[in-house]
Amino acid sequence: MTIPDLRGLAGQPVIVGGGLAGVMTALMYDRPCVLLSSGPLGASHPAVASSMLAQGGIAAAVGADDTPALHAADTLAAGAGLCDPDVVERVTADGPDAIARLAAFGVRFDRAADGTLVLGLEAAHSRHRIVHARGDASGAAIMEALVARVRCTPRITVLENARVHALESHDGVVVGARVMMDGRDIAWPTSAVVLATGGIGGLFGDTTNPLGAVGQGLALAARAGAVLGNMEFVQFHPTALAARHVAGPLPLISEAVRGEGAVLIDEGGERFTTELAARDIVSRAVWRHMRAGHHVFLDARQVLGTRFATRFPAIDALCRAQGIDPAHQPIPVRPAAHYHMGGIVVDGRGRSTVPGLWACGEVACTGLHGANRLASNSLLEAVSFGTWVARDLSTLPPVTSPAPPRDMGAVAAVRPASHEAWRRRMARDAGVIRTRDDMREALRVFAPLAEGDDGALVRAMVLCAALRREESRGGHFRADFPQTAAVATASRLTLEDLREHAASFAAKADKMTQTPDNGVVA
Repeated sequence: MTIPDLRGLAGQPVIVGGGLAGVMTALMYDRPCVLLSSGPLGASHPAVASSMLAQGGIAAAVGADDTPALHAADTLAAGAGLCDPDVVERVTADGPDAIARLAAFGVRFDRAADGTLVLGLEAAHSRHRIVHARGDASGAAIMEALVARVRCTPRITVLENARVHALESHDGVVVGARVMMDGRDIAWPTSAVVLATGGIGGLFGDTTNPLGAVGQGLALAARAGAVLGNMEFVQFHPTALAARHVAGPLPLISEAVRGEGAVLIDEGGERFTTELAARDIVSRAVWRHMRAGHHVFLDARQVLGTRFATRFPAIDALCRAQGIDPAHQPIPVRPAAHYHMGGIVVDGRGRSTVPGLWACGEVACTGLHGANRLASNSLLEAVSFGTWVARDLSTLPPVTSPAPPRDMGAVAAVRPASHEAWRRRMARDAGVIRTRDDMREALRVFAPLAEGDDGALVRAMVLCAALRREESRGGHFRADFPQTAAVATASRLTLEDLREHAASFAAKADKMTQTPDNGVVA
């Protein structure tokens, strides 16, 4: 692609991310915009966005026995004291309209013979309120419809295989992005950048996310001076398929399977936890049982049996690819990094603390999830905040005489933000159960690399925030601080904070590892 092809796009908002939040922002915006996708945009390429892999569906209070207030109460309970009640009320109230907006864009939700929506139950929900599309392939079905609508919307320009590697700012205001396309470094002036780049699961050894989900947007925002919030809160899904031959993300065994009555057992057939407790509780129970030497399985034989393939066709296919027949065999499972509750701190319009920079979807910290995301609230958040970001962008005055994008020359390939040794270290030292000593040692590895490596930067910020939170709450559990503090306090972190606190933690670690004769313990 050459620069003349891009001149007509000068001054348009740049939306970074090809998942649900980015696509929804582009569709709801009423003027021309540019949508950047790090890979091919579309249903046949699920590695690009976690939205494609979503099985459970969207939580919305659309049932006859349900209300947004009940949905809000469940969300607040799961969030362990760190949700913003106003945001929770606003998002859950938007649930029914969000479903209607998606349907208007062509999403075909699963319905009963009488036309009513088929609603599923998931952990920590008090009502059946999970709206599905094509059974357990909800994310793919939703994205197929929305991507098709994007493709036929002339005001949306899609640029695929494009990555933003830096944000440009002037006097603390974002004024452009540096975009890598076709081996070229493009300086792209714009007064509005929307980050919808997804989560951080690819930074961990076991994850249900695409391995490219390495917190790119978080690093971009941090380097631009944005405040990040609640970075320590990582949700580990308790039932990822313990696959033997999977190089990428671990296949997810949806919470909806437990919602149907499947139970968690060990190799002796013994149940050891409550399957529909909040995800963090179930994940820790599974992790502890595994650390005690047990194998863990999800058993749907009694409640579904031969109906498993009909109720969960996509999961059935994933299991059979591993030589497992869920109708007659329990499914081996293990916890895996699944969702990041932290992110770029934004207000109700999706605006970050840096003018000119918006964020929505998993990369954002909106106040909805608190310390622990309620199942299937993430897609709802992406739809709602994508809509609200688009509406806010529509209030901005058009840019007059915008500068065109400039070709800054060839650019070298980006070094991967993750490799196996680092991923395993994060899974071990900042995983389901954490300790101060483990996290300090990991921070000593990543902090010195943070200035030049985005993956190391995000890892260091997660570790720093987790070390600062000396309690256990939601998705953050410390074996050395197992109690929950009486007062729930949200955490905030900037790049300058990281530099200060990383040095402090490293100094403490150095002091602790000195022997009486001043020799360093290996």
